[in-house]
This record gives sequence, C-alpha cells and structure tokens, in this order.
Amino acid sequence: MPEYKYLSGFGSHFTSEDPRCPNALPEGQNSPQKCAYGLYAEQLSGSAFTAPRTENTRSWLYRIRPSVVHEPFARYEGVAPFLRGTSWEEQYPNPNQMRWNPFDLPAAGREVDFVAGLHTVCGAGDVRARHGLAIHVYLANSSMKDMAFYNSDGDFLIVPQQGALDITTEFGRLYVQPNEICVIPQGMRFSVALEGPSRGYILEVYDGHFRLPDLGPIGANGLANPRDFLTPTAHFEDRTVAQGYRIVSKYQGALFVAKQNHSPFDVVAWHGNYVPYKYDLARFMVINSVSFDHCDPSIFTVLTCPSNRPGTAIADFVIFPPRWSVQEGTFRPPYYHRNCMSEFMGLIFGRYEAKEGGFLPGGASLHSMMTPHGPDHRCFEGASNAQLKPERIADGTQAFMFESSLSMAVTRWGEETCQKLDARYYECWQSLQKHFHL
Repeated sequence: MPEYKYLSGFGSHFTSEDPRCPNALPEGQNSPQKCAYGLYAEQLSGSAFTAPRTENTRSWLYRIRPSVVHEPFARYEGVAPFLRGTSWEEQYPNPNQMRWNPFDLPAAGREVDFVAGLHTVCGAGDVRARHGLAIHVYLANSSMKDMAFYNSDGDFLIVPQQGALDITTEFGRLYVQPNEICVIPQGMRFSVALEGPSRGYILEVYDGHFRLPDLGPIGANGLANPRDFLTPTAHFEDRTVAQGYRIVSKYQGALFVAKQNHSPFDVVAWHGNYVPYKYDLARFMVINSVSFDHCDPSIFTVLTCPSNRPGTAIADFVIFPPRWSVQEGTFRPPYYHRNCMSEFMGLIFGRYEAKEGGFLPGGASLHSMMTPHGPDHRCFEGASNAQLKPERIADGTQAFMFESSLSMAVTRWGEETCQKLDARYYECWQSLQKHFHL
C-alpha cells in the first residue's frame, strides 16, 4: 500500500504545497501578478460566488499550465455504452422488489478501465436542471493510461467492493480500499490505477455536495467524526505526453474527450475547501438502542446531500456496521417497512443480517417508494424466538444503503442486459406464516 500523506478534517480550509517547491503558495492574495516558480493561478468553484459563507466552496490551484490548454472536445464514441444520466424513460416503471446477484467483472483478456467500466443501474432527475442522482457500478480490470476523467454533472461518492483504487487527483493522491469510500466533487480531474479486477458502487448527486448530517440530540460527537476524513496533499508531475494525454468529460450524461500534450496533474500547490477526500468506514461511531425497539436507519448516516425540503435528502449514504444489539423485548432486525424514500443497498463483504442468503457481496437490491420490504422468513422466525441477550451483529460484514427522496427508474442494463436481476427474490417472503390467534 503506498504511503501517501493526507490532511485531516471535513469542510476545512486546507493549504498544501509539494515539498519540492517550498513557498509556492502566494501570501496575502490569491492571484498575484506573477506566481512563484512561473506557475498559473486557477480557481475551481464548487458553489456560486454569492453563496452564503457556510455553503461557499472553492479552491485555488497553482499549476504549471492552466487546465484550458487542450484541444476541442469531441464525442467519446463506443466507451461506457451503459452509462446513463439524461433520460430515465427507456424502461417501463417497475415497482417490484429487486435484487441483483454480483455484477460480472470483465472477462479475462479484455482490458476495461474505470471509465469504460461504468454502468448505470438506476437514477432520477435531470443533469441539465442540476437536480437528481444516478447510481452506477464500475466493473474494471485495467488502469487508466495517460487519461484523466472529470464529471461536469455532479459529485461521485465511490464505494470500492473488490480491489483497491489508487487515485491521482489534481490535489494529490488517494489510496482507497474496500471498506473505505472516497468523494470526488464535481469538476475535479482524476485518474484511477488498479491492482487487479475491481468492482464497486458509485452514488452521483447533481444538486449540491455531500456534507455531514446534523447530530441533533446525539450531541457534539458521534457517527462520522470530521477528523477522520482525509484529503490528499499536493503532488505534481511535470510530464509531456507526445502521443496525447486524453481528458474525458462526463457532460449532460454523455462522454467527451479532448487531447493535450501534458499531464493535467501539474498542480504544485493549492488552498481551499473544495477538495476530494476519503473515509474509513471502520471509524464510524455507532449510535444504537440499549432499551427497546429498532432505531431508524438514519442513525447510520455517514454523508448526506440535502434537498430544499428540510430534513429530506436527495441522497443519504448509510452503513450497517458491526455493533452490539441489546434491546429488551424487541424484534431486533429491521422492521417490515413501506417507505416514501427509495432504498438501494449494496454489500461490500460479509452477510447482511436481515437476508443472510441471496444478498451477496458485489450484488445489490432496490426497494422503491412504498414497495414493502423487510426480513425474510428465516430471519423473522429466528429473531422472534431468540433468547434476548446482548449479542454482536454484523461482525465481518459491511452493508450500505443509498437512500433518496426521489423515485428512481431502473435502466435497461440494470433490468435486462446485465442478466443479474434475481427473478425469484420475492420468494424469500412467501413462506412467512399467519400467526394470528384469538
């Protein structure tokens, strides 16, 4: 594992410069007449200039060449044909409970990098109106070579399930392993190197940026603590690429490519609060009931992208980590439920407590708005008759949920082409018995 250096904190204003170029950051101003070392000053904005200070995000980059030095963009034909994000009308709506078996990795002998391996499973909204989200999986086995990618449409929250990601960004380098996540905000260029076949999930939001949820009665501490989020430190490469370095842009749901003759990762120093970051899910401080009843999954929220409706999210990223279960007189697994939110679940490793069979690492499930769901027959009978004593649950397991207030449509790839949808999923509830008696 590479020993990259990181800056600690969430939402902080950081400063960083490559140690090879001390004093590269200007003092007292952002755009001097002449920058140190002959660098160019460039601002990357994550919000409108006039956004309230608490929501204003931007960073200043001091780079060898400005990012505008590239040839015109052209359509990137034939790459990631199952990437979607502009129209969700390709399939007739399907309200059924859906479960996918593990998505297939690329066949041996066929090189697929991170960009080519993007497949959209479901989503809602409109990238042009900057409202909505998409859920993708990446299925790849090859590193990106002389190529960088950026997303003009929104933020990527990346959840590796198999294989580590060695990510180079304009801000520095991130090494992200399964049970860690990373967020690459809108517009930031990055390149992904792989160590072998890799699979994972991506939550893309169009509306704004992820933030930590409010804690309310929990108090000042708990859930994901700000100090545990890690941002890369400045690291530049001054590299000429005679054959052409490709810059791939996802713009309005489509891919475009432009060429330039140098690496875009030539940022010598930077400062700001609009940054990429990673987080180790093992550091999540669980809040749980020790009296009675099963707490709502909102207590497991790591990050949220709020909507304009108070208390309602475009998307929440929720995990179900190892923890103690000690409630008295209570059916401890998740209760049966019909929700005004859409719930997409994935499994990084282990066995999910409410459905220990059929829901496998690298697979997924979707319970759409008001579609009933809950524990299968085996889980219900076991939990209803178990001796209630303190017990550890979910050890060796990490399940997560992307939850949204929007009603998501499943793509044709997700429902048909991938051939991973489990048509027998509904059967896990059919053997639930009638226990009613007078």
